[in-house]
Amino acid sequence: MPADSAPMNLTHHFLIAMPGLEDASFARSVVYLCEHSERGALGLIINKPSDISLKGLFDKVDLSLRRADLSQEPVFQGGPVQTERGFVLHEPMLTDSVDTDESAYASTMTIPGGLEMTTSKDVLEALSTGAGPRRVLVTLGYASWGEGQLESELAENSWLTVGADLSVIFDTPVGERYDRALGLLGLQSWMLSPDAGHA
Repeated sequence: MPADSAPMNLTHHFLIAMPGLEDASFARSVVYLCEHSERGALGLIINKPSDISLKGLFDKVDLSLRRADLSQEPVFQGGPVQTERGFVLHEPMLTDSVDTDESAYASTMTIPGGLEMTTSKDVLEALSTGAGPRRVLVTLGYASWGEGQLESELAENSWLTVGADLSVIFDTPVGERYDRALGLLGLQSWMLSPDAGHA
């Protein structure tokens, strides 16, 4: 990358694993990037469900879940880092205060492009009362890359990138998310060779 070029910023993009990416955590994965800067990147895998339902997760943390629409939703394997910790990707929930852009929750990252990612328990407490964000995706763990690491994986053709489409996260059946994400690029999985090549 030329020294005078702007740093790459893939915040609010999908990373789509190429067939040659055989790491068990990431094979056929779609990662939603919550943050990407020169310091590194952080994202959540949105298409690898765990065997825990949201109701099961709420039971584990001693909360009831008064949202029938969510109780059977899976908790996702968000990535190999901090797999015991919950991450909630959701639509923005702003406080009622007119003059602030503060999130309604204690520990929330606002993602340019229209989502928030909350790690504090108060978002679960809100959901447990039947309130909280309407659309959520809950993961255990996250994916992260150190400085320059994601850029080198991109150079090795490990990932395709495309601007995120929220309907893939919230409206697409889990088993179809990989193909839907590829479809955003006009691709289908049979078009991809497992052998990384350089043109």
